Amino acid sequence: MTTPPCSAQSVADYILYFFQWKCDPINNYKLQKLLYYVQGWHLAEYDEPAFPDRIEAWISGPVCPAIFERYAQYTWRPISEETQDPTGLPERLTRLIDEVVDLYGFDTGWSLEYRVHREPPWLEARKGQDLIDTRREEITHESMARFFKAESAAAEVEAGS
Repeated sequence: MTTPPCSAQSVADYILYFFQWKCDPINNYKLQKLLYYVQGWHLAEYDEPAFPDRIEAWISGPVCPAIFERYAQYTWRPISEETQDPTGLPERLTRLIDEVVDLYGFDTGWSLEYRVHREPPWLEARKGQDLIDTRREEITHESMARFFKAESAAAEVEAGS
């Protein structure tokens, strides 16, 4: 795999700016799930991560610890600090983020948690842990790429039907 095109913070800034521009700020909980989906779809589409930051399988779903800590003070409240329009992101990445937001962005954080709790990358990383186990295992790029490539193939087959 090659060097990721940007940082998780740059992707988070892009997502936060989008929701603030729409006057619908999101919380840290939902932001984490959207970062996971950006990473997964980027791995499937381009065979490389969108950002180098680790994603872990927390009880509540996938979390990018560095970004979670950055916005931890908001807990479940919307992230209200103003985000500037991020510049310098590769066009193919912004296009992919836009697609992820179109696909998942209007679901609630709770519905996204429900979804990821049934997806193989999170389940594989949590294997052997009970529901309240607080260990934070990494969700690997390999497991995300495998799952999202299969999702993409299934969508293509369904679209062809």
